[in-house]
Amino acid sequence: MREQPLKEVTQLIHAIKIGLVEGSYSITNKTLDIFKYIIMSKSWDSADALMQIVRAQSRILQAALPQETVTSNIARRILKLTREEFELLQAKVQHFADDSQASLSLHKLVTQTSESCVSVDYSVPQQGLREALLDHLQEVETELETSSENISVQAEEHIHSSEIILTLGHSRSVENFLKRAIKKRQFLTIIVAECAPACRGHNLAATLAQEKNVEIIVIPDASIFAMMSRINKVIIGTHSVLANGGLRAACGANTVALAAKHYSVPVIVLAPMYKLSPLHLCEQDAFNMVGCAEDVIAYDSVPARDAKVYSPMFDYVAPELVTLFISNAGGHAPSYVYRLLSELYHPDDLEL
Repeated sequence: MREQPLKEVTQLIHAIKIGLVEGSYSITNKTLDIFKYIIMSKSWDSADALMQIVRAQSRILQAALPQETVTSNIARRILKLTREEFELLQAKVQHFADDSQASLSLHKLVTQTSESCVSVDYSVPQQGLREALLDHLQEVETELETSSENISVQAEEHIHSSEIILTLGHSRSVENFLKRAIKKRQFLTIIVAECAPACRGHNLAATLAQEKNVEIIVIPDASIFAMMSRINKVIIGTHSVLANGGLRAACGANTVALAAKHYSVPVIVLAPMYKLSPLHLCEQDAFNMVGCAEDVIAYDSVPARDAKVYSPMFDYVAPELVTLFISNAGGHAPSYVYRLLSELYHPDDLEL
């Protein structure tokens, strides 16, 4: 039977495709609102029924928006929360039903094997699950709202006075991070690669230039390697972080990372936790997107008659080119992403 999308899901897909909703943060918030609506208003009587609805709508979002992994990420967060809240409520019920559970010896708890653990039946109705989930979702909403601030407050630990920083394009996380550094550090020089053909780096440069006591320099992408020998740190944002610690970042990010590797310049990536995806590069059906090529070669120009022009929007950056991830939970090495994923998502929910 074919899964039917909710009206709210189709509206979100349409809004993203026509550009009314842009950016990972906005998409994550809108997706969370949809799943919150499902928990509040849909008629489900068990954790298993709720998880089936969440999976079904998440698969529709994933099929329609394969590049927007944050929709699947937030669905996996909700699936894990559902499991945890159900097991917690069930444990409380069993505790009151059988007081002997409270007197389990430490030896028995340590020596019991995984085979002795009873599998959880999520199809059993559990009173209070809906209210518990809504309370927990409030915490997730607060985490999303404060993620950018929690990342930016770490700027003082990583950026020092008189340093030369290079960044690429325009990321909201990077913008707030650098603004914080400008207020706390003196004599900073920030070099912004324009990130052609969209040249969103110009927007970032114009915003940062409004701050005092900072020198802003905009360079074309072709000058990245030439300037890298003078750079102290590279700070970039990312669209998503893959399971191996690699990045799906703005086109040109791989050039920056390779140049930084050549000159042993540390590469710091700002990535809130909701951008961590359990997928690998080989599992991505549509890793990249091709943008409008009009900015590269005009359609009515002579070369366009005989040339095929592609304008990819994303680059893959290998984990060995990244020095440090900074998330709202702190700084982590790329090799630590596996541990973070195990804390965020349940193993049974990696495949929706």
